[in-house]
Formats: sequence, C-alpha cells, structure tokens
Amino acid sequence: MNLAQIFWQGDAMTRMVALLLLAMSVGSWVVIVWKTWLLRRASGDVARCIAAFWQSASVAEAVLKIKAFDRESLVLPLVLATRLEASQTLASAGDRAQQLTRVLRNALHAALTKLQHGQVLLATVGATAPFVGLLGTVWGIYHALIGIASAGQVTIDKISGPVGESLIMTAAGLVVAIPAVLAYNVLGRAVARMEAELEGFARDLRELASTGAVAL
Repeated sequence: MNLAQIFWQGDAMTRMVALLLLAMSVGSWVVIVWKTWLLRRASGDVARCIAAFWQSASVAEAVLKIKAFDRESLVLPLVLATRLEASQTLASAGDRAQQLTRVLRNALHAALTKLQHGQVLLATVGATAPFVGLLGTVWGIYHALIGIASAGQVTIDKISGPVGESLIMTAAGLVVAIPAVLAYNVLGRAVARMEAELEGFARDLRELASTGAVAL
C-alpha cells in the first residue's frame, strides 16, 4: 500500500498528517532550490564586488562598478553606509569611528538577514518532520489495534498489515526531514563563508574611512 492509498483510506487525522508532511517537503525543497541558486550567484557577486572596489581609482568609480555586479545588494549598502551625513541627532554623536561601526553593523546585519532567509524553515522541518510522521504512525497503529480488537480474532496477518501500513508514515517523516537537515548544514556553511567575507570587507571599510585617507 502506498501513501496515496493510506491517505484516502485514512481518517481525518491521518490525512492531516500526510498533508502536513507534503507541505513540509514542498516548502523545504523550494527553499533548497532557491537558496542554492541565490548563494551560488551571490558568492560570485560578492567576490567580484570586493575585487572591483579595491581595484578602483576612486570610491565613485567603485560604486558604479559594484552597482553592475551586486545583484543581491549585499556589498553596495556597506559602501554607501560609510557616507556619514551631519545631523543634530544622537546618530551623529560620538567620533567618526563609532558612527562608522554603527552604520556598518546595521548594513551588515541587513545583508546577513538576506543570506540566512529560509534557514529557519529548513531547521524546523528537519527537527519536526520525524515526529509528525511518528504521530501518524502512532495514530494508525492505535486505530489498527481497535479494529483488530473489535474483530474478535487476533492473527499475525491481521496485525502485520495495518501496523506495516502505519509505519510508512514514520518513513515519510524521515524522507522529508533528511534532505532538510543536509541542506541546512551545507547551505549554512556557504552562508558562514560569505558572512566572513562581508565582515572582513566591512572591517576594512571602517579602517579606510576612519583614517580619512580616502573620502567615502
């Protein structure tokens, strides 16, 4: 018996569990495909943007080059954040180094939020899908035992069939969870690598802007 037969022959609880596992699987695979494409593109863009910045003759030239490369807007906000504007607010209080630290930190957090988007879903699916499948299994075994008890005769074939069908739900939960866990780990390493590159670039930007050697 396959999942489709279990779905149509099951009760409301069984169908709800099957639909929830299906939604988890579809959601996690959408995130996996989208994030794989996003991180692969963003990784190349970040490398080109950082190289273009340091190879430019001026910041204005670097900004023009970065605009052409930075399709996910990960590097350009860091460069633009260093253009501090004088104002009579608390944001302009303190020395230039402190202001640069604050604006670069905010821009960096915004960039990292984009990179980490979807990771929570993968972690949630990986952690909860096996238990959702286990819930379907327990519920199915419970109803199978009730049906066997009401029949009045207990034989191995009457037990093994319904119990085996119920265990499919546990297997389905694992099938949903394993890709999500693997993708979370692999994509998480890619995000961490890009995070390190952006943090290093932000630190270099701060040092460059703090010295006043180059007008940003």
